[in-house]
Amino acid sequence: MTPDTPEKPKAQEKPERQKQPERPERPETAPRRRGRPSRTAGTTGPDARTRILEAARTEFAERGYDKTSIRGIAKAADVDAALVHHYFGTKDEVFAAAIEVSFEPALVIPSLLGGPVDGLGERLARYFISVWENPVTRAPLLAVIRSALTHEAAAGILRGVVLRRLLERIAAELDVPDPTFRAELAASHMVGIAILRYVIKAEPLASADPEKIIGMVAPTLQRYFTEA
Repeated sequence: MTPDTPEKPKAQEKPERQKQPERPERPETAPRRRGRPSRTAGTTGPDARTRILEAARTEFAERGYDKTSIRGIAKAADVDAALVHHYFGTKDEVFAAAIEVSFEPALVIPSLLGGPVDGLGERLARYFISVWENPVTRAPLLAVIRSALTHEAAAGILRGVVLRRLLERIAAELDVPDPTFRAELAASHMVGIAILRYVIKAEPLASADPEKIIGMVAPTLQRYFTEA
């Protein structure tokens, strides 16, 4: 190379490509055991129990006792079927809980017995009619009455809630002779009215004013529970 020959520029070296950090492998999700309710949001706690009861009342009212299943209730409540078993056990127990929510015997008995004895018949008649007149509480009761005519399990639940947990306890508190017999007479009267008015819809009873029914039924209930 002569002194007059210009030097060739050196080729620029390419920068080394930086290595990307390796991504950590995702841990494998452990499979959920069968029969164990998932503990995702909305499937545990008191809200879930309330949703199950509301779904049960709707399912029993719309499908009847026969066609309602634990799986159907769970699907309507958006929970795992195992959670329904966890809170309530069998279908019969879910049914009983749904009916009891309509009557709430533990809450209503003190108010029924709290007033003067000579007004018990009216308070009891007004209470029963109010339960049936409310569409929310009426729906599952229609299911239990229809089912009780053909299914012993449903009949047993009706006897347990209406008779033993409500009317028999009232009669026992009044200390009258034959409390069970008196409670059954009162139950036959009120259940008979419910069947004719809300199930069969016999006229003119089906469209009668609730106050008129209460006024005519109250003296009979009073006699059942207070006369010797």
